[in-house]
Amino acid sequence: MMVNSPAHIWIMRSCFIALCLLIMFFHLLPLDSVPHRWAPPDLLIAFIFAWALRRPDYVPILSIAAVMLIADLMFQRPPGLLALLVLIGTEYLRLRFAGLKDASFAGEWIAVCIVLLAITLANRLVLSILAVGQAPLGLTLMQMLMTIIIYPLVVLITQSLFGVRTLAPSDSDAKAARA
Repeated sequence: MMVNSPAHIWIMRSCFIALCLLIMFFHLLPLDSVPHRWAPPDLLIAFIFAWALRRPDYVPILSIAAVMLIADLMFQRPPGLLALLVLIGTEYLRLRFAGLKDASFAGEWIAVCIVLLAITLANRLVLSILAVGQAPLGLTLMQMLMTIIIYPLVVLITQSLFGVRTLAPSDSDAKAARA
């Protein structure tokens, strides 16, 4: 099956949504009833960024919006706030790396770090302005740092397990000629 065929693209879109739902499922499992003193990484955002930077056609904006809105509702966060911030961050990264196919992974990782920092700070700021209860600042920063640290592993899993790689120039040319 061709990498750019419509059937393959729809299969990968379904795989992305299934992966996100699986992450949410395991996040909601009551494995331990004692609260932790540390915050785990936000794997959902890390996978969204990894997939969107490698193959934006596998992760349409409506999929991201739906997945993040469901996550907001399931995790009892203010509905739509983090979903909007992740959408803005994802589109920023897509536009930034659209012409930079030869960019190194270090450049990508730094850009993802900056976007994660901006999302975290914007989320805290909006929640503070609206006087919404939120987690302690230390836990929020710990989750952001853990997400930044785990991002290279997420990219490795994305590429090796799911086969989501950046299109080669020859694949891009074939796709552009077909469209």
